[in-house]
Amino acid sequence: MILLRAALLLLFPWLLTATAAASSLTLEQLLAKPTPPAGVVFEIVDRDPQALEFALPWVRQAAEKIEERFPGVPMALVTHGQEMFALQEKDRQRNAALHEQVQSLKRDRNIPVHVCETYAGWKGVVPEAFPAYIDVAPSGPAQINNYIALDYQRLVVPRAALLRKMPK
Repeated sequence: MILLRAALLLLFPWLLTATAAASSLTLEQLLAKPTPPAGVVFEIVDRDPQALEFALPWVRQAAEKIEERFPGVPMALVTHGQEMFALQEKDRQRNAALHEQVQSLKRDRNIPVHVCETYAGWKGVVPEAFPAYIDVAPSGPAQINNYIALDYQRLVVPRAALLRKMPK
């Protein structure tokens, strides 16, 4: 059992990257489509614990562009890397801006935000560690696949290392 768990922990970063790369478009490609998608699921997966500082504003701006181009298209957000731990209730004051951005996505854009219970469990974090406005999905990749099964288009959010270099 210990060997299996160690193997999974070693493979998990690779699996995250492989999942993120499969069947996704860029924002520009999505906006260039002649017809609206059934929906859009944003995927954030990063090893950088501060990635949400850059990823959430990117999601908000992308959602605005998508809404402008395709009014009424439903959207969702799944965050399932190291960055998701910034959304824990215990860090709510320290990460107040991030929590407000997540609440704003849900309140103003009707974008549900999901985190990964499996990855949280591997790090010793229980589902109750996240506030009520965060949906703790059993598995981040499975949650994305559920949206894809509904014909949502996956949009992988660029990693924080790239977003840091982009003009605001």
